[in-house]
Formats: sequence, C-alpha cells, structure tokens
Amino acid sequence: MFRYYFTLGLRSLRRNRALTALMVLTLAVGVAASVSTVTILHAMSGDPLPHKSDRMFVPMIDILPVKGYVPGDKPGFSQAQMSYIDARNFMASKMGVRRTVMYGVAGPVEPARKDIGSFNAQGIAPTRDFFSMFDAPFLYGQPWSEADDASGADVIVLSRALAEKLVGSNNPVGQRVTVLGRPYMVTGVLATWDVVPRPHRIIGSKGAFGAEDEFFIPFASAIRHETEHDGGMSCNGDNNAPGYQGRLASGCTWLQFWFEMASSGERGQLQQYLDAYAGEQRKLGRMMRNAPNKLYDLNEWMAFLKVVDNDNKLAAWLAFGFLLLCLVNTIGLLLAKFSVRASEVGIRRALGATRRDIFRQFLIESGVIGLAGGVIGLLLAFGALAVVSQQSKELGTVAHMDVPMLLLTFAMSVLAALLAGLLPTWRACQVTPAIQLKSQ
Repeated sequence: MFRYYFTLGLRSLRRNRALTALMVLTLAVGVAASVSTVTILHAMSGDPLPHKSDRMFVPMIDILPVKGYVPGDKPGFSQAQMSYIDARNFMASKMGVRRTVMYGVAGPVEPARKDIGSFNAQGIAPTRDFFSMFDAPFLYGQPWSEADDASGADVIVLSRALAEKLVGSNNPVGQRVTVLGRPYMVTGVLATWDVVPRPHRIIGSKGAFGAEDEFFIPFASAIRHETEHDGGMSCNGDNNAPGYQGRLASGCTWLQFWFEMASSGERGQLQQYLDAYAGEQRKLGRMMRNAPNKLYDLNEWMAFLKVVDNDNKLAAWLAFGFLLLCLVNTIGLLLAKFSVRASEVGIRRALGATRRDIFRQFLIESGVIGLAGGVIGLLLAFGALAVVSQQSKELGTVAHMDVPMLLLTFAMSVLAALLAGLLPTWRACQVTPAIQLKSQ
C-alpha cells in the first residue's frame, strides 16, 4: 500500500504545478539555509581526534604574580600557554605515553629552482611525538628521530603542497631545503592533512580553521637557533630579562603543551602530578597565586577557548527560525492544494476508504513533496556553501558537506514536509462523503 500511495504522491506533483513548485521551492530554501549553517557549525564543533580526544590533555598552570590576582577568576590567555621552563620540566616528566611542546614559526623559504623566487611560509616547531599524537599522515619518509630531537638537528618535515612547490612530484626525502635562512634535511613529507578543527592551532596565528602548516622543524633546533615565534606571547611576570635567552629563563608564556595518556582513566594520575609539580615550584618561589591547576581534554579545550562562539550558534538558531517560517508558508500552500481535492476524497470515502487510508495517502504525498524539496535544497545548500567558502580561507576549510549532513538534508526536508502536512491532511480527512457526492 505504501508503494501505491507513494506513486500517487509522485503523480500528485503534476497537479497544480505552479502550487507544487512553490511548495517545493519554499521548503528547499528553508532546508538549504538551515543545512548550510548547521554544516558549518558541525564542521567547526567536530571532534578532530574522536578515538583519543578523551586522553589528550592540555595542562594549565598559573605562574603570574600575586599582584592583581582575585581567587576564582576565570583563567586568561596567559595561562593557556606555557613558559619554556615549565614546558622543559613537563617534557622531562615522562608522564603519559607521549608528550609534545610546540610553537609557531614563520620565515622565508629559498627554493633551489630558478623559476620561482623566495617566499614566506608558516610552520610549527614541535617535538617528534607531535606527529603520532595528532595522527599526521605521511606521504614520504617519517618524522625525525628521537636523537634528532635530543640534539636539535637541522631536519625538517614538509607539507605536500610545499614539497611539490619546491621539487615537484619527486620524493624530496634526504634532500636539503633552505628554510628560515639555513639548510634543513628533509626526513618526511606529510600527505594532505585536512583535519578540522586543527587542535594544535587553536592558539596561534593560523587558528583552528586555518590552512595547513607548511613545514615542521624540531623544537630543540628552533630553540638552538633562537628562532622567533609566530603567535601570541604574554609576559606579565616581573622576572623578564631581555633577549632570547632572557625569554627562555623568564615567566613569559608562549608555548603549547600536550600530554597523551594511555587511557582517560589516567587523568587523575596526571592531575596529581600537576598539583605536585606546582607545589614544588611554589617552594622555589614560583606560582605564588596558588591557583587551581587544571587539565583539559581535547573537547574541553576547544570549549574553553570557544572554538565555536556564540555568533555561530546564533546563526544556526536564526536559520532554523527561517525554516519554521518556510514551514508555515508550506502549510498554507498544502491547505490550498488539498482543499481542491475534496470531491476525490468524498468518492474514495464512499467506495470504502477509511479516514486512516486518506490520512496515510495525503501524508505520504506530503513526504514526496519533502523529498523533492530535499533534492532542490541540497543543490541550493551546495551553492550556498560554495559562496561561503569564497569569503575566507577559514570558512573554506569548514564549508564542506559530509555524508551525515547530506543525509540530514533529506531527513530534515521530509520531516518538515510531514509536519507541514499534518494540518492539511487532517482537514482532508474531515470531508463528509454524502455532502461531496450531493454537490457533484
């Protein structure tokens, strides 16, 4: 019976074509507006490492001076990053299965090719564990070795885009490239790495939705060469000496640190370590605020830094409000479409069709209109996302529809059509056969 009613629904699309087209278009516009907004919100708030996000932790300690401190204050940007002293101590702690410290770097790249000149590129100076912690995929080669980390060797991992720009499609592993004014030996090339949002870049000049990093050099190498950082820094302490070495010995916070534990259950163990570490530092005259030491797993970290801000959520609510408005208009159009079929309903009722049969038939017809609206809405949504992606690189990173959002488009359109069809269908069921037959 469902197939029969579905066929009737398809045939019904040809009745009152102008009215049907207006209904489908109204529904499609509302669905497209909602799906486009939700798609962007979905991409921005997605879990970039769902299989390990609950065991990836960012430590937060407060090393600012006591002056100006109000207990209970919400942590600020300065506590979201780490000083070199604390990062070095955390690296030596051996806590967890992996640890990494990093900071953004940027500078000139000098190609060996004569057909292109020097250009600027942005990258990261992390430790070796970075690549396995954040599941960075390799196209050629591998990360640098632990020995390279320890010695601060001049080695480098390139992004695929930068490697192709420098040497074409050839494998550059083992070759030397000149970056930041000095030669680095290539140990690996990353495949296209389109994780969104980029958790390691939530703080930094690129941001969580920025383009791929173009190169990676060992943290120790960057420190050894006194490579300037590309990103924010907070120096509110009172022991800041001038120069690069002064920065390393100071309380300036400019580094990001991540722990990866074997399981989420080891969070308590890591918190105990953090509290014990702060206690030891307090004895050395640091961390005198005695503020709570905090750990954030990956999703908590994104929420704390408001990766998805209130403007994005408000836009989604406004889009759903627009869909509701389209729904109301669709109800009116369906009432008009079904009301002209009163005689048909009367004849069917006289031949033995029950109100339940009529209700099923007209509701399925409403669902068919929803399917048609879903197809048009999907095309409109693709167009809207294409336009949005042209506005900025950040929006281009998140304005992509995946399979779940594609399925949501049809589900939302059919559900909206079914909701819109409830009242017109109920009105159609109220037709009295005798009156309709008499009027004929």
